[in-house]
Amino acid sequence: MDTQMLIGSKFEKGTETEEPILNPKTGATILSLPEASQAQIEAAVTAAERAFVLWSRTTPAQRSGYLLNIADRIEAAAHEFATLEALNCGKPINAVLNDEIPAIVDCYRFFAGAVRSMPGVVAGEYIPGHTSMVRRDAIGIVASIAPWNYPLMMMAWKLAPAIAGGNTVVFKPSEQTPLTALKLAKILADILPEGVVNVVLGRGDSVGNTLINHPKVNMISITGDVATGKKVLQAAAKSVKRTHLELGGKAPVIVFDDADLGAVVNGLRAFGYYNAGQDCTAACRIYAGKKIYDKLVADLSSAVSTIKYDRPDDTENEIGPLISRRQRDRVSSFVERAAELKHIEITTGGKPGEGSGFYYQPTVVAGALQEDEIVRREVFGPVVSITRFSEVDEAVNWANDSDYGLASSV
Repeated sequence: MDTQMLIGSKFEKGTETEEPILNPKTGATILSLPEASQAQIEAAVTAAERAFVLWSRTTPAQRSGYLLNIADRIEAAAHEFATLEALNCGKPINAVLNDEIPAIVDCYRFFAGAVRSMPGVVAGEYIPGHTSMVRRDAIGIVASIAPWNYPLMMMAWKLAPAIAGGNTVVFKPSEQTPLTALKLAKILADILPEGVVNVVLGRGDSVGNTLINHPKVNMISITGDVATGKKVLQAAAKSVKRTHLELGGKAPVIVFDDADLGAVVNGLRAFGYYNAGQDCTAACRIYAGKKIYDKLVADLSSAVSTIKYDRPDDTENEIGPLISRRQRDRVSSFVERAAELKHIEITTGGKPGEGSGFYYQPTVVAGALQEDEIVRREVFGPVVSITRFSEVDEAVNWANDSDYGLASSV
């Protein structure tokens, strides 16, 4: 198991506070990893700065070749990556191997092609005697901070477009799920020039905070909650850094009375609970027409009650546990507060799983109203709420009445 950070061409362990890395299925500690020191963070930024001089001058064809090589190496080690991701995140092995790894490989290949076919504005003489044109130049050093729900996939989403565009990166995985990032770092060091990608470990309020406030960082890319996004914008404003923020979600699903009920139930069973609902696009906020509402509640509750989890044979599991005890307790508190409301009924689930793992029962919350917390706030767990509507405009207005964005369905 790889345990060292990548700084320039060197692999080294952090020197600061150790963070326990847990197996969410059992609660057991896999190992502990120390976070990067301030000196190590500075060295990573310096390595990225030096690498940018030459990397930004490579051709799209050259960078495309590097990306294709990375994709091939990940694909060749698919089972190793999947096994490690399943261990660190608690994901079912089949979900990682059959869903996530192919998408990760495709991400690198997509940007390998995209960088060679960039569209551009036609040059022209808009002022007599002068030709005007638009150039696409690399931005510089990108500080990329990834979440814990899809560690390797989010790493691909952040690295592939950034390095395809000629930028260099200092990448920080979540302190809870760094294992596949450290494994990929070995491959990146074999393929890419020194310093193009650097990987450092640590918590957001220490290592992450240093990166987003670093004067030499030109852009910040982060996937996280809204509160974290606000902190990033505040930090970026100090030196007018560019930002890329992918924040929380509370995806609405409007189900009309004439919908194919079977198809709706199958879709919600899959996409409301995939990755144990730890997905910012999870279909978790359902608005159902008054005629279909009762049948939808009954059929969805029945279907959700059959979702398989915590089976000894991991190939049978459809969802895994939540990432941590803290996250499980957070999800549980949302459902407990909802259950206290007289108009709400928990029609299936509603309790933590048994044992030492961080499981939570797949849950349906029926009778929720638009103003309820369970409808308004991101739960980030295997919990779906259902709200009855009477008129089309009412459903559309409720769907749009949210502090979040990202996804929606009809």
